[in-house]
Order: sequence, then structure tokens, then C-alpha cells
Amino acid sequence: MYEWFKFLHLAAGIVWLGGMALVILALRPVAIQRLPPPERLPLMSGVLSRFFVMVWISIALILATGFWMLSLTDMKLAPRGWHAMSGLGVLMCLVFGHIWFVPFRRLKAAVTAEDWPAAGKALAQIHPLVLTNFALGWAAVLAVVVWR
Repeated sequence: MYEWFKFLHLAAGIVWLGGMALVILALRPVAIQRLPPPERLPLMSGVLSRFFVMVWISIALILATGFWMLSLTDMKLAPRGWHAMSGLGVLMCLVFGHIWFVPFRRLKAAVTAEDWPAAGKALAQIHPLVLTNFALGWAAVLAVVVWR
């Protein structure tokens, strides 16, 4: 049973980190380079809408499986990397919650209203937060792999 929970935990993390990598490193730069705001902003809003649903599912799986796996051990004996990963993961969830409830809502509303300057501003607020979560995610992976 433990192996299945660990698989789900890792799969959810891979979906979240992989999606961020795709958006940050591939989609966003090409969209900025090739598309004017009236085309780029609805595209990014639509892509983020779909991706963020996957992030919510990933968060649910990561928290549920992570807390279940942690419940099987004495936290005093758990590797320090597990503690670091847990803290960084919770921080990532909080950052994502802020993205979802503040700038992403503004982005969707601005795109619906075809207010391209406001949509661009909202998307510009999302970008550094996603970069932050991307760095935190890799720090969590590093912590759990290296810090024993």
C-alpha cells in the first residue's frame, strides 16, 4: 500500500513541477514572442485554467498521500529532508492559493472584459509567483533526496 501512495505522491508532484516547467520555459516565451495581447492573453488564461485544475488535484493527492505516509512514522525519527519537504510543500500550496484567488481571478475577469492592459498586469503578477513555486518545488525535491 505504501508504494502506491508514494507513487501517487510522486506522480502528483511531477505533474505540478512539469506543468510549471512547460509554462515557464516553453509556452510563455513563445506566446510572448509570437502572439499579440488579444490572442496571447486568452490563450494563457485558457491554458492556466486547465493546468490549475490539475494543480488542485495534485495538491489534494500530495497532501493526502504525504500526510498518510508521515503518519506511519515517528516524526522525531523522520529524516530532516522530510520535514523540509513538508514545510516547502505547504508553502507551495499557500502560494498557489494566492495565485488562484487573487491574480488569476483578475486575469480571467480582464480577459472576459477584453481589458488587455489589466489582463497583462494580472498575468505579470502570476509569473513571479509561479517562478517562486517552481524553485520551492525543486528545493523540496533536493531536500528529500539529499538531506537525510
